[in-house]
This record gives sequence, C-alpha cells and structure tokens, in this order.
Amino acid sequence: MTKKKRALITGITGQDGAYLSRFLLDKGYEVFGTTRRSSSPNLWRLQYTKVIKDINIIPTDMTDISSLAEAMDIAQPDEVYNLAAQSFVGASFENPLMTATVDGIAPIAILETIRLHFPKTKYYQASTSELYGKNGKIGHKLDENSPFIPNSPYAAAKLLAYNSVRIYREAYGIFAVNGILFNHESPLRGLEFVTRKISNAVAKIKLGMQKDLHLGNLNAIRDWGFAPEYVEAMWLMLQQDKPEDFVIATGEAHSVKEFVEEAFKIAGLDPKEYVKTDKKYIRPLEVNYLLGDASKAKKILKWEAKTRFKKLVRIMVEEDIARWEMYKRGEIFPWDAPNYPDDITLKYISRSLRS
Repeated sequence: MTKKKRALITGITGQDGAYLSRFLLDKGYEVFGTTRRSSSPNLWRLQYTKVIKDINIIPTDMTDISSLAEAMDIAQPDEVYNLAAQSFVGASFENPLMTATVDGIAPIAILETIRLHFPKTKYYQASTSELYGKNGKIGHKLDENSPFIPNSPYAAAKLLAYNSVRIYREAYGIFAVNGILFNHESPLRGLEFVTRKISNAVAKIKLGMQKDLHLGNLNAIRDWGFAPEYVEAMWLMLQQDKPEDFVIATGEAHSVKEFVEEAFKIAGLDPKEYVKTDKKYIRPLEVNYLLGDASKAKKILKWEAKTRFKKLVRIMVEEDIARWEMYKRGEIFPWDAPNYPDDITLKYISRSLRS
C-alpha cells in the first residue's frame, strides 16, 4: 500500500487554504493546517469546501518560531504550502509591523525549520503580483523576470519572503518555490477585498438589504482569476523535477469599475444609482495597473486559466445572492458577517452543505 503524502497548509482557513485542502484531499493527501490560536477559529470556508472532517487542524502562532516548528513536527510534511499572511494591502499601511512579521519573517522561520530538520520537504511560498507595484504600466505584461517595485508594506514584506525562498533554494538546495499569483477571487474571498465587497453588496442591494456601495479607486486595473484553478498551479509547482518560480495569471486586465458594472448588470441594477466613491478607501500609495504573463506556467506546468472575467463575476454575484436569499428564508446564517462567532455560524450552515 502506497503511503499517503502529507501536506501542511498554513492559513488553511483562508480562501486558498480551503480550496487547496479540497484539491489535495481529492489527490489522496493527508492534510494538516495551521490556524491562529484563538477561542473561535473561523472555519466557514472549510465547511463550504466540505473538508472540515477530513483535515487536521493545528493551532499555531505564525510569529513564534517554536510554534511553527511544533506544527512541522506534528505534520511531518512532504510538502508545505505557506498561505498564511496579513493579505489585505490596505491594512498593511495601518499595521506594518505585524504585516512584516507574518508575511516576511514567518516564512524565514519555516524555511529555517526545513533546513535544520526536514531537508526533503518541499516548500511553496504564496507570493503576489503586488511585488511589481509601480512597475505595472498600461498594456505591459509582467513575468518572472520583471523588476519588483513594492508600493505597500504588504508588498515589501512579501518581497522579503520571495528573496528568502531564492536564498534558501540556492544556498541550501531546498526545494522551495514562489508562486507569483495575480489576483484570484471566489465566493470565499473575505469582505475586505474589493471584488467580494462588490458582489456581496450587489446581492444585498438586489434583495433590499443594503442601500448603497462605497468604494475607493474605481480606476485600479487588475488581472483577476478564479481561485480554485490557482491552487492547482501551486500543487503543480511542487511536482516538478526542479524548483522554479512561476507567475500565475489570466493575461487579461479589467478595472474595478468594470467589475462593478458587470456585477450590477448581472443583478439587473444600474450602478449609477447605488455606487458612491469615498476617500477613506483610497490607499496612501496605489498600484493602478497589474497584468500577468503566465507563459512559463503554460509551457512547463501545462497550466492555463480557464475561468474568464465575466464568468468569475457571475459566479461571485450569483453565489452571494443565493446566500442572502437563504438567510432571508431562515435557512442560513451570514457566514462571514463581522463579529459573529464561528460556533454560531456552524449551527446555521445550509442544508445543501450538509449533504
């Protein structure tokens, strides 16, 4: 009998962690995941992907190297996917020290643990298109060789992690890779991210539960893909004969304004009646344009984005409408409404997810 591969996913309760858990379980892996040490971990995404009963949760402090080492010791992983991060760019301006610790220093702690105790373990680092920052220019596609010019504390911390992966790979021969993923969205995105903020608001406006939608920079342009497809690319990177970094993107760019217009169109509403711009959502430094070139991933990983922009928006809007319709019928609790403890949320998971 072939021994199951073991994977450790840090940040398993996030969007990518939940989808990657489902993907790896379907591949026959034994999956371990770290969560913040708290009295009420946020498990709704793991319920959504129906993995909660099949994974092993390890409460872990990403700022404590001994806690990370303990998680590694428990999991004994063949593969580590470091997805844990303070991943909201806006919040990194408000809390740069915490962002630097979790996004920049914690990856070094994991890499050092691998170097000392698990030299055969393969390591995936969740990198980001925000690394390119001010290098993003209209019509210019960014690939693995494009210069990085970070424009936020989040991107600066991620650049530290990116370079640490390269250093540990070259200096110690560790199989470590960076996945430079451009924006990837889904119904599991947090409400602090603009795409989900839009889809959720459109759903509530459609159902008479919200009056308007306040947004910041409508002209920001991004390369938006579908998260479940992107976790496959993460896995593929660790299945190669040699460790290399890859850009993962759709190769198409659309503005926040376009996302708004498409989302309201799907709901049969006019955005002009509901959308208001608000200066408080404008970042101190903005990245106005990011477009990825995933040619290398297509050639080597045989990976290519399948879900295009309009389909992505439709998936998100229709899912949020369905959720709030169920809530109004008394069938579901609003999963990621602020300040609701997860134990209450789990009592009201919809019947469709129990099946």
